[in-house]
Amino acid sequence: MQSENQAILSDTSRSAALTKMIFLSLAGIIIFFVEIPLFGNTALLPIHISDFMVQSSRPLAIAFVLVLIVYGALEPFYSGSWKRSVGTVTFTGFKVLGLLLTALYLTGFAPSIIAAPGMMPFLFEKLVLNLGLIVPLGALGLSFLIAYGLVEFCAVFLEPIMRRIWRTPGYSAVDAVASFVGSYSIGLLITNQMFLNKSYSFRQAAIIATGFSTVSTTFMVVIAKVLGLLDMWSFYFWSTLVITFVVTAITARIPPISRYDDTEPKGATGAAVDTHSSLMSRAIAAGVERVQQNPSFLTVIKLTIRDGLKMTSVILPTGVSIGLLGLLMATYTPLFDWLGLIFYPLLTLLQVPEAMLTAKAIAATLAEMFFPTGMLQAAPLLSKYVFAVVSVSGILFFAGSIPCILATKIPLKLFDLVIIWLLRVLLTIPLAALFGHLFLN
Repeated sequence: MQSENQAILSDTSRSAALTKMIFLSLAGIIIFFVEIPLFGNTALLPIHISDFMVQSSRPLAIAFVLVLIVYGALEPFYSGSWKRSVGTVTFTGFKVLGLLLTALYLTGFAPSIIAAPGMMPFLFEKLVLNLGLIVPLGALGLSFLIAYGLVEFCAVFLEPIMRRIWRTPGYSAVDAVASFVGSYSIGLLITNQMFLNKSYSFRQAAIIATGFSTVSTTFMVVIAKVLGLLDMWSFYFWSTLVITFVVTAITARIPPISRYDDTEPKGATGAAVDTHSSLMSRAIAAGVERVQQNPSFLTVIKLTIRDGLKMTSVILPTGVSIGLLGLLMATYTPLFDWLGLIFYPLLTLLQVPEAMLTAKAIAATLAEMFFPTGMLQAAPLLSKYVFAVVSVSGILFFAGSIPCILATKIPLKLFDLVIIWLLRVLLTIPLAALFGHLFLN
């Protein structure tokens, strides 16, 4: 009798978990992939809420973003993390500079060169406000997308091909998908932990860290919004995902990554695979298991929002300082023109309009992946699309993902990261141009 009651409770628990998985994952899909008509405009829900806050409560929105910038700039001193290495000292300096520049702009004391329309006004109004509001709002929706079994469900279908195509263990599918749709900071946290637990070899960890840990879905929404690509959001998202994964499959097979040690760690283990069940049954079981392991709904929401706020507070001040320095260099120096010459012939050959301007913007993504969007706001649609894909598929940039990778225990070198970025960009450009010519004309 007791065993029967336990079986009934187990079935009830599984049914409840399956219901949560279906409806909460569906909510995440709706939040990020279904455009809703509101206020005379059709857009994603986080965009509607962000726009409403900026238009109806602008002082409150600015205050919220300013709090995040202040926290991001001062937290390294509070925690003591600023003095851990030369890198942390440098980036803490950029955060403090970002806070000072924001204060000068908001108080009206910014020098004319900084206050010019294409400088701080663009950075703050178009990028900082959007990021500061959409990313925390998106983090709320992201909890539904990645915390209730959808990632694990999709990963089961990816498992049979992960090692063959991307040369990583089957169970790394969860890491790869979470890294792409979640955020590079969350993805790198998972990857670093898997590496420390001896679940990945050095090469496998490098493939995941440099191949999937891109900006989050919410950051992609910001890119699409600034460039006017929201009308084609689904095409932009899915084509970028496909291109990013294809590029990663290639970079996994060429130097420098192909030269990294791929010795299987002793004790490396993966989840046991039930070969007797159908793929769909295993996918559902994996999703249900994730839901059953979750803490309470409110705890999941709280943790996801906390991570979103923390990540935003890191990105905003560095985005302001490095972004402004990048804009100043793009306007008053030929640096990005020189770097852009690497990509100009390829863009010209692929008949991408405004090839030199697009090349210059793509080169600037190595410094910071958001501010170059300002260079292309008046560019043709194909140029915007190619840049928008490259800015995500390139993965690596100095204002975010590169220092995060260097902070992990994965022994990647800075020079190698720059080479990997260059290879990823050169591989992404023709794929993005192909998608653009096929579907945007």
